[in-house]
Amino acid sequence: MKYRLLQARLPKDLVKAEERASFATKLGVPVEDVLPYDLIAGAEVDAVLDGVDAVLVGGSGEFGVTDDAPWLPAFFDTLGAIADRGFPMFASCFGFQGLVVALGGEVRPDPPGSEVGSYELELMPEASEDPLFSTLPAQFVAQEGHKDRALSLPSQLVHLARSERCPYQAVRVAGKPVWATQFHPELSGDENAQRFARYFELYKHVFGEEVARQKLESMRPSEASNALLAHFHAHLVAR
Repeated sequence: MKYRLLQARLPKDLVKAEERASFATKLGVPVEDVLPYDLIAGAEVDAVLDGVDAVLVGGSGEFGVTDDAPWLPAFFDTLGAIADRGFPMFASCFGFQGLVVALGGEVRPDPPGSEVGSYELELMPEASEDPLFSTLPAQFVAQEGHKDRALSLPSQLVHLARSERCPYQAVRVAGKPVWATQFHPELSGDENAQRFARYFELYKHVFGEEVARQKLESMRPSEASNALLAHFHAHLVAR
């Protein structure tokens, strides 16, 4: 299996390589089988899908889906085309928000409702019929790192999980092997802490230094949600 990892990160961002390794580890595949793709250089759907079996989308560092970046419309078009074709995809955080926008939903900044750290999530009833999310307990810990959130979901998305602060945490395109999570199943608690430390100066300005340090020190393991990507890989292999 070969995976294309869509990344919206600046060249200097050390998280680029770390993110690729995290996805490979949680999928259970060699890192060489996760092929990075620079979204900032422009996305074209045929180039994204060429030679791979599935697409991954990670976080975004300094970018958000509500920005005025010139490369974002092509990113949205690419995600919409992937969903329409039913090409296998697992998108987290920025990728989740991008899919929501691409299919006609709404995402808005919500700093007071931001989730950065390890949070308790709960499954929606629809998750019991889902090939991936039916493997999770009714309540589970997941790694978060977002200040924007979806305000509405397009009709073609099945709602799979929520949290107290953020009602839309996981979706699937109905009847297609396309999933997206607001949380980061590719990150363990330790990896989330490492990423938080990378962006500590940014978070310090958002939360204040004391609260930012409390968040950094509160990261917890998230074994159940970390297993989602291995289940995604197994689901694709078995198709």
